[in-house]
Amino acid sequence: MSCEKMESKILGYLDGRLKASEVRDVEAHLEGCAVCRVRVSEFRAVSGLLDELPMIEPSGAFDARVRARVAAEPVKSAWWAWLTPSPRVAFAASALVVAMVWIGARQGSDVTVPGNGASPETAVQMESDLPVLENYDVLSNFEALTDLPDPVQGDDAAQQDSDKQTM
Repeated sequence: MSCEKMESKILGYLDGRLKASEVRDVEAHLEGCAVCRVRVSEFRAVSGLLDELPMIEPSGAFDARVRARVAAEPVKSAWWAWLTPSPRVAFAASALVVAMVWIGARQGSDVTVPGNGASPETAVQMESDLPVLENYDVLSNFEALTDLPDPVQGDDAAQQDSDKQTM
């Protein structure tokens, strides 16, 4: 037996709480190790000093005061204890998480990301179309264009003829 294991068994050896096989192992170690013998004798000396001290009897009200203090202590609860009184809150939270995951999975499946399995030509085409796509939202909802009058066909043809003559 090593001295480290002996440290954990000294008190049990002195109190008589070890099994017979453990007692034999401890005594065999003590025969060969002077350091552990000194340590055991020190513990025996301390135990003898403690036995000499007078025994103090608690007052009759001691037990009642201890029980009152224990009863007055607030009950400590875990961080998830707010879920316990209301299973409806737990159900609502889990339904919200499931809905968020479902919506996120549906939206993510329609989007093609360049470089994520797309060919290099597709990625270049998407990057070149980006300025047009940025302006699409503005132009598709631009109400000022709906107030413009329809173009007149005759004026455009006359202007095109004059442009051809100047060239």
